[in-house]
Amino acid sequence: MVHKTSNVLDALPKSVHKRAKKAIHEITCAENMTEAARAIKAFAGEFGTKWPKAVAKIVDEKEQLLTFYEFPAEHWRHLRTTNPIESAFAPVRARTDLTKGPGSRRAGVAMIFKLLEAAEGRWRRINGAHLVPLVRAGAKFVNGELVERSEEKDAA
Repeated sequence: MVHKTSNVLDALPKSVHKRAKKAIHEITCAENMTEAARAIKAFAGEFGTKWPKAVAKIVDEKEQLLTFYEFPAEHWRHLRTTNPIESAFAPVRARTDLTKGPGSRRAGVAMIFKLLEAAEGRWRRINGAHLVPLVRAGAKFVNGELVERSEEKDAA
């Protein structure tokens, strides 16, 4: 979401950044997909006339932006950010910048492995780790809540 916000703000003048950040926060931190869709419409209504390119960055990617609502609510915090990926590679980037490169491919792979192995001990466990097997098995979640199969049939 940080990258999406940055991309949208790049298409807006600095004078409206504060309002736009608040509007984007309303979208990404909505209680459910319906509220998020309502917040997207409000964002489009407020900024669409003057800055259609900025609004298009949200509206055109609405489906991808709101996909996290189809996962357990406990996972939303993790899905809204790329921080776990970026954090894992921060020590690798720092070390490779410091050493001006690893020398050989083999030495580079070994260095990266050892750096990631050392960093692994400081990683935070995912919220709702017990739900990961359900997600992997294809369980259906709506607005962060598990939908039982009988409810699924009733809805159809």
